[in-house]
Amino acid sequence: MATDVRADRAPAQAAAPPGLRRPTALLFATAGALTVANVYFPQPLLDAIAAGLGVSDTAAGLVATAAQTGYALGIALVVPLADTARLRRLTTWLLALTTTGLLVAAAAPDLLTLTLATAALSTTTVLPQVLMPTAASLAGPAHGGRAVGLIGIGLTLGSTLSRTLSGTVAALGDDWRAAYLVAAALTGALIPVVPRALPERSPGGGARLPYGRLIASLPALLRTHPELRLSAFLGATVFGAFSAFWATLAFHLAAPPFALGPAGAGLFGLLTLPAALLSYRAGRLSDRRGPRYVNLTALGCCALAFAVMGPCGDSPAALVIGANLLVHGGACSQVANQVRIFRLPGEARARLNTVFMLASFCGGALGSLGGTALYARHGWAGLVLGCLALLALAGAGLFRGRRLG
Repeated sequence: MATDVRADRAPAQAAAPPGLRRPTALLFATAGALTVANVYFPQPLLDAIAAGLGVSDTAAGLVATAAQTGYALGIALVVPLADTARLRRLTTWLLALTTTGLLVAAAAPDLLTLTLATAALSTTTVLPQVLMPTAASLAGPAHGGRAVGLIGIGLTLGSTLSRTLSGTVAALGDDWRAAYLVAAALTGALIPVVPRALPERSPGGGARLPYGRLIASLPALLRTHPELRLSAFLGATVFGAFSAFWATLAFHLAAPPFALGPAGAGLFGLLTLPAALLSYRAGRLSDRRGPRYVNLTALGCCALAFAVMGPCGDSPAALVIGANLLVHGGACSQVANQVRIFRLPGEARARLNTVFMLASFCGGALGSLGGTALYARHGWAGLVLGCLALLALAGAGLFRGRRLG
């Protein structure tokens, strides 16, 4: 218990939630970073993959699409198992299958094999979405936000830095396959460690259900819990605006007056790391002030981001400031939304997270499509106005659900 008190006093240790042992909390965050990276690290390699396999850039883009599609399928079809399955066995299989998929991808002789292997390994690399509700349960209701915030930082770092690191590894090894081999080694190294840190079953988990009934119970959760509907709506709208910005940033930077290549958009990802790291406070703030307070401040950050970038879209400084505000607001919003649903009955936490993540993914996909369409037809101003409209919808939903916390 003394350790937990010291954790509250020492800034360097504040991230570890009192209900979790500090090494376990850090292990969960690290495992989340390494596994979610498997979804994003192929993106900078697409040009090298196209050249290496002798296919067009458009065809090579199927690899990135397969990664996103596989991850969404894994959230829908695999994550619900965490409510009733043996966690240690489940995570061992997930890590082993992901490692195998990465090795197959590294040895792929053609694009079809690489695409199928990427889809398969992305389906099983959903460990972060298993760890998140488990950590919240272990931390307890009073400190679940700190657990969610800590793992959220791991996911942000993994998704952001993986793009830079994979490109560096591929350049040093002069072969895109080297990045897959490194990813396989890092993922495989988690197999003897992560399952041992987990409880045998999810804390507060319910009775075992046939797989069909487990999946069929997802729509009922959305109908039963207004808190889940609120978090899902906020997740879809805010992530939609977030995705619309990042989907069009590369086009905006490639146009005058910037005339920057793909590296320019990648640099913006690194420049927003400070904002992402600062979002760890969102978990603790959600514990103290409630998720609604954090949602409000997050929406304010996102709206301010577009208010800054709208009239100053040709200013590099304004784009950097706006991108940091948007990343900070988006990360804080997701933490608050997950804290809200993890306060619901514990026997369905993994499935609650499944519904929330699927709603966010759908919102992000629609935001990307809508954002690129608005940018193509109405330019930067049209994109900004579209994103502000999504944020206005989120604000209206938050006002309507003001009694839900």
